[in-house]
Amino acid sequence: MADIVSFGEMLIDFVPDVSGVSLAESTGFLKAPGGAPANVACAITKLGGTSAFIGKFGDDEFGHMLVNILKKNGVNSEGVCFDKDARTALAFVTLRKDGEREFMFYRNPSADMLLKESELNMGLIKKAKIFHYGSISLITEPCRSAHIAAVKAAKEAGVLLSYDPNLRIPLWPSPEAAREGIKSIWNTADFIKVSDDEVEFITQGPSDEKNCLSLWYEGLKLLVVTDGDKGCRYFTKNFKGSVKGFAVNTVDTTGAGDAFVGSLLCSLAKDPSLYEDEGKLKETLTLANACGAICTTQKGAIPALPDIAAAQKLISGSK
Repeated sequence: MADIVSFGEMLIDFVPDVSGVSLAESTGFLKAPGGAPANVACAITKLGGTSAFIGKFGDDEFGHMLVNILKKNGVNSEGVCFDKDARTALAFVTLRKDGEREFMFYRNPSADMLLKESELNMGLIKKAKIFHYGSISLITEPCRSAHIAAVKAAKEAGVLLSYDPNLRIPLWPSPEAAREGIKSIWNTADFIKVSDDEVEFITQGPSDEKNCLSLWYEGLKLLVVTDGDKGCRYFTKNFKGSVKGFAVNTVDTTGAGDAFVGSLLCSLAKDPSLYEDEGKLKETLTLANACGAICTTQKGAIPALPDIAAAQKLISGSK
């Protein structure tokens, strides 16, 4: 069985083969597997952990290709199902000169949006140590109801809940709907990871400490705010602080947050109480920062995910 079960979307990112051009200007695209929850599942296995993915694909060439990628990466695919009537989701992703991304999605509706509660592999969910999810699966029915049922089942089984909102405003009907949707399940998670940009979006203010702490609620065990190449900040019931990032040659930031989350969840699956020890937590977040940094050094998320040796090499080289 898998220690960490990741729920949500997996899709194909089409990335321009030349950086710094718009979609219209691009003359060619590279096909890359994507989708934050799937990236996290692959990040975990790359680091030596065990993971499963729960989601729905089109019964098409791309859908079967993506499931094969999960299997090749050692991810348990027993929670995967196929839809004969809907296509696998696609996203066209432009890489600006600074490595940041812009998205154009093709999902109306795509198969991942049509996952039903009756199709959930509840056995996988209830036997996990950690159940991880984002917010994209909350946008439309029936996937929203399936997501909420999965979270409820995990919580009742004593599984720890991990939430990374992974904001994608173009997918929501409006920014207000995105804000409301992201917050609708906020107070159920044990661990939450948000980026500084997401803090600004959710709180409608700067990502300073006051606004970060406004996202805290009684029952949350760990809140981590990632600050790009600057590193991350952490907040627990008993302490707070920051951990520096790593300077690398950034090519593509796609998947950096997912590599970070995968590393963090791997550590938490081994020691679920490490957030209570500030020294252990800082070590854990240093490793997660290294994984996130390495992931930005080549194009595409899953191919760029590091193993533990690469992350430890970056850490020891920067001391």
